[in-house]
Amino acid sequence: MRLASVPSLLRVAGSFRSADSIDRLVLLDMAFCKGFVEDLDESFKDSRKDDIWLVDFYAPWCGHCKKLEPIWNEVGLEMKSIGSPVKVGKMDATSYSSIASEFGVRGYPTIKLLKGDLAYNYRGPRTKDDIIEFAHRVSGALIRPLPSQQMFEHVRKRHRVFFVYIGGESPLKEKYIDAASELIVYTYFFSASEEVVPEYVTLKELPAVLVFKDETYFVYDEYEDGDVSSWINRERFQNYLTMDGFLLYELGDTGKLVAIAVIDEKNTSMEHTRLKSIIQEVARDYRDQFHRDFQFGHMDGNDYINTLLMDELKVPTVVVLNTSNQQYFLLDRPIKNAEDMVQFINNILDGTVQAQGGDSILQRLKRIVFDAKSTIVSIFKSSPLMGCFLFGLPLGVISIMCYGIYAADADGGHIEERYEVSKSEMESQELIEESKEREEPRREDSPVPTVQEPKDALEKKTD
Repeated sequence: MRLASVPSLLRVAGSFRSADSIDRLVLLDMAFCKGFVEDLDESFKDSRKDDIWLVDFYAPWCGHCKKLEPIWNEVGLEMKSIGSPVKVGKMDATSYSSIASEFGVRGYPTIKLLKGDLAYNYRGPRTKDDIIEFAHRVSGALIRPLPSQQMFEHVRKRHRVFFVYIGGESPLKEKYIDAASELIVYTYFFSASEEVVPEYVTLKELPAVLVFKDETYFVYDEYEDGDVSSWINRERFQNYLTMDGFLLYELGDTGKLVAIAVIDEKNTSMEHTRLKSIIQEVARDYRDQFHRDFQFGHMDGNDYINTLLMDELKVPTVVVLNTSNQQYFLLDRPIKNAEDMVQFINNILDGTVQAQGGDSILQRLKRIVFDAKSTIVSIFKSSPLMGCFLFGLPLGVISIMCYGIYAADADGGHIEERYEVSKSEMESQELIEESKEREEPRREDSPVPTVQEPKDALEKKTD
């Protein structure tokens, strides 16, 4: 029996006249969705190996976890309704911290698919469709066979990027399987015989590994592309993408430079649309020339780019990022057409354009100051009163403490000075008294000197 989806249940609300009835139905629907997500406890550690589990490790106080909760409930409902073998659950990682640590949970929310002894991390966007796609991909076979051309065409229409191994047993296939076990969290892996491959695919030799994307295909070349796992990691993205912060972070693992048209998508002026079109043209027409070194795309707005550059970037413009070491390249020429952009890229490759930024110690210190400044400014912009409270109160307390310490030192100095003066006076008084005491015994013991009378007086007395 197929369960009703959330939208279908909400449509039933149209038959109710009362708004209160609709509210009750929405609450009932939320409870209905929540019923397909199991609350896990310590017993999960022993019982999980019998099934495939998609688990959300969360913390009750985490804001991102609270945003994910309704989406997670919809994931549980959808997985149940389509008859998926994957069970959906959630675990309070703060209450069962030992189990969370065993699965390598270090942040919240953390989404993992647990399959036997293996645990796969989900690192994609937190949307229902993306999470369900991840669960289907990872819970199935590591290498999916393509038995017919019809199945091949079905896969090609369904997936934007996928990899195919063509041929029999070989060392290349073993490397392909090893790469798939590591990168299955990102993309799909298939295998097929030469007869299943479409006629437009030309292979010089077998076995071979191909990636199908961007309405075409590309063949792995061991001599030019190096390790097959690294090549798959680089090629798992479409050549042109709509960029955001999460995608730029993922592109950091590829080692490619990222050429981005920074535009305002709400602005329909010629300059904004022209730069986007130029980047798309270069990505399409110069793919073979630059695909090993460059990724292309556009980004709406400059907020995220400004945080990377620690500067205000004028929009529209083009910037080239090296997300692996935080270096960037700014335009050294006006970009009027695709040829100008190609020349700019060639100048970057030959070192003519100087790289800015980086991850040196000085740049790291500069980033710390910039992040602190940005945080303070954002707080005051969003809530001036809160900003005054957060920063004014501590500064006031520190000022009072400093004043108290200074005042205490000043008073202590005066007291010490007065103490030293009084002490010196007492010492001098004691010295005077001691000298007097010494003189008094000396006067008592020594005879009084007789005054000798004059000689004439003596003679007169004699007469």
